[in-house]
Amino acid sequence: MAGMKKRAVLVAFLLVILGTWRLRAEPLALRDVVTPSAVIVKDGRTVPFAIHGYIEFSSLKEAFVYVESQKERWKGKISQEQLRTLGNVLLREAVESRVVSMVDERPLEALMTHTRAELREAIAQSKEPAPPGYAEAFLAVQEKWKHAWNCWSASPMIAARVLSNWYPIEEGIRLYGATYDSTEHFWQAVKFHPDVTVGELQELIAVLEARDWRAWLKRLDDDPKIYLSNTYAVEFLRTNLKTEKLHWFAEELGKHGLQESEHARIAQQRGDSSFRFRALEEKVLWGDLADVFHMVYVFSPGDDSIRRILASKHFDGIYLGDQKMGFISEEFRSLMLEIWKVKYLEMVRFRDVISRIPPEIRLEHFLNDGDSPDIPIPVYVGYLNQIREMARTQK
Repeated sequence: MAGMKKRAVLVAFLLVILGTWRLRAEPLALRDVVTPSAVIVKDGRTVPFAIHGYIEFSSLKEAFVYVESQKERWKGKISQEQLRTLGNVLLREAVESRVVSMVDERPLEALMTHTRAELREAIAQSKEPAPPGYAEAFLAVQEKWKHAWNCWSASPMIAARVLSNWYPIEEGIRLYGATYDSTEHFWQAVKFHPDVTVGELQELIAVLEARDWRAWLKRLDDDPKIYLSNTYAVEFLRTNLKTEKLHWFAEELGKHGLQESEHARIAQQRGDSSFRFRALEEKVLWGDLADVFHMVYVFSPGDDSIRRILASKHFDGIYLGDQKMGFISEEFRSLMLEIWKVKYLEMVRFRDVISRIPPEIRLEHFLNDGDSPDIPIPVYVGYLNQIREMARTQK
């Protein structure tokens, strides 16, 4: 009787395991990753990828059309060499975004579990047309991620997850005279002047909602010196200056028990209770809203009245103590390294995590989000590897 009970328990356990495996997405073949027209589907939904974070595609074939349209767009306005470089950069970004997905690990798994020769063969077997450099883009992505960890909040590697700015810090982190729930909370909160209130943010949103931004954006779109050097910023603004998105910002500020008289920076600090805002909310609400204000100020002509309005609420720079830093400046970017010195050098448990990562592993940060203007990804990654070496030396 006891044996029958044990077998029944075992069968039930196996049925649970089997059910779990059935719920997992079907394995993805390498050919499906590299075939230009293939659309990757997970849980019945298309897995999109992006160029510049906001221009999404379902297949690489669709991305090819966009890449060619951009080369045609700038023909005659930049040199032939610059056009070739632009095409290669956009193609590489499309391939990497397709492979290093934020919602599906299977494309990267397929790439990492095949040899370089097998990858070449899979691309060669595809009879579909592809632009020059297609195979090289895949090979470069494969080589990069053989020796790198993607440090973000949902990484399968615990250490890489801990290295994300979004990682919640149970005891909080003390930075520049205040305590924050994570380094992300500080990074976004500092974009608001200490005096600006939630009510004043609502007023600014109303000012932005009342304006027609088409001509303003066209000026950025038509100038290759502005657009090609700040593509992510322009596409970010195009998305976030839409009426429905501005309205969303206003609605979200009406939640979380926020009062109009509350100061925005203080609201994001740890008060009587912890984690009033999740790290995701810090990024998509507080961070994106602040970035809209700062970037509208930066990219507006000197005689545009919006600059005066934003400056009156101190969105003409980053204010910290007696310092004022440009939003797009080396000085502001270097602040990331300073706050990481606290997390990774002074807080022993985090120093232990980062210092144990082997030096042959490159720490990377790829989130399909283009090249953020407040701290470009190459700068961010450089700081991340630098602080790792500092922690190893100190330990």
